[in-house]
Amino acid sequence: MTEPQRTGAEETAYAEQLIADRRAKVRRLREELGVNPYGRRVDGLVSIAEARSHFVEGAEGADRAVVCTAGRVMLHRDGGKLHWLNIRDLTGDLQIAVSKKDADAASFAVTELTDLGDIIVVQGPVMKTRTGEITVWASRVEMACKSIALPPDKFHGIEDPEMRYRQRYVDMYVRPEVSRTFLVRSQLMSSIRRYMDGRGYLEVETPMLQAQAGGAAARPFITHLNALDIDLYLRIAPELYLKRLLVGGMPRVYEINRNFRNEGVDRSHNPEFTMMEVYEAFGDCETMLDLTEGLIHELAVEVTGAAGGRPLLEFDGRLINCARPFARVTYAGLFEGSVGVSMFDEGAVRAEAKKRGLEGAETKDHWLLVSDLFDRFGEQGIDPARPTFVMDFPSAISPLTRPHEDRPELAYRWELFIAGMEFANSYTELNDPDVQERKFSEQLRGAAVEDATFRTLDHDFLNALRVGMPPAGGLGVGIDRVMMLMTGNRSIRDVIPFPFMRPEERT
Repeated sequence: MTEPQRTGAEETAYAEQLIADRRAKVRRLREELGVNPYGRRVDGLVSIAEARSHFVEGAEGADRAVVCTAGRVMLHRDGGKLHWLNIRDLTGDLQIAVSKKDADAASFAVTELTDLGDIIVVQGPVMKTRTGEITVWASRVEMACKSIALPPDKFHGIEDPEMRYRQRYVDMYVRPEVSRTFLVRSQLMSSIRRYMDGRGYLEVETPMLQAQAGGAAARPFITHLNALDIDLYLRIAPELYLKRLLVGGMPRVYEINRNFRNEGVDRSHNPEFTMMEVYEAFGDCETMLDLTEGLIHELAVEVTGAAGGRPLLEFDGRLINCARPFARVTYAGLFEGSVGVSMFDEGAVRAEAKKRGLEGAETKDHWLLVSDLFDRFGEQGIDPARPTFVMDFPSAISPLTRPHEDRPELAYRWELFIAGMEFANSYTELNDPDVQERKFSEQLRGAAVEDATFRTLDHDFLNALRVGMPPAGGLGVGIDRVMMLMTGNRSIRDVIPFPFMRPEERT
């Protein structure tokens, strides 16, 4: 039966009446049935998937398994003396039959007051209907939580993408694939930790609130500590603290946690995001390359089940082949192939930057122009269907990286690109305190006036280097982007349970 068309005012009045009906049912549960509409502790619950698994073909009567499970009501058909409901939890859906003959009177009365969106607990034998549907034939029904809010259209879910992110708690139960994404994320996070722990890395934690924003070239969020009347920064990276742990004697460390950058919000960027940073004493960027390649490959195998074969991930309309080894190209080769000039030729670089309309083409530092051109055009030359390591970045844009001994203008640094996005960044770490101090100073001189206001020399970190940090390899992996790749979601918002949203205007 088709719903009648209503005007805006009629729609509002209709919704208010439905909410009033639900509130009336809350009162009836309390006053007429003596039932708490917001439930109680229940022991012995099993998930819906487990409840379904207890069905035994051919079992009759007392031989049928009896289960107790719970879920949110997604469908309710009132047949008078027999009600049919579908309930849902994280593991799936299950049909429930509530017969006036087989359920106790209180349970049947609760069922009659049940609406879509309510959370109920049911107990009964698991059987199969004549149509082949596994069903719990309920002997007991309890209200676990009466839902006052109206559920979204049960056929279309939440159609407005903005509303889906704002009301993620509704999006998750209406669209099971959303919950499955977060379930896979949780499982893969455990897999990443097992991978790292199994290779002898220690998981550590470093400060989120920092007196100086360091470890990356990014704009920080600024906050204020009232107790000391000082400004602090939400960290943009944990790098400098993790390196201090190497100085202290920890040989292999990693941290998986939030970073915060006061920059753009788009399909692949969120102001707060999850990173994994790794440091290994007496390693280098090649050590980190092997570690990263193995991690991405193993996660892809886990997701696709392609052990021993080629793990192919579907993403953005193409198949990404995560078989080892990944491709390798040099920064200089990719630059020349995509931009058309050598990155070492300053005159040609400036001319090309001017030709392509880059800001500051005539005055900007040569290597910053190279970086701008590469970011805009060079990355387009990477095959998006094949994970690719871009090797040997320019030293001038890699201030924390050890330069090549034979070609100091190049650094022992790589970035991993997959499907047109950067996934990881790695260095052979610079541990010469004098060179590090000079590079910090050069970076400050090259910063814009506004950026320079929060970029300062980290003297304590330089002191740690003077105490002595072993040669090391370092790595940063964008965990949210890894989750995008592994789950096939094109937007970072779809792999973060609660992505950043502009505050909703209320009238």
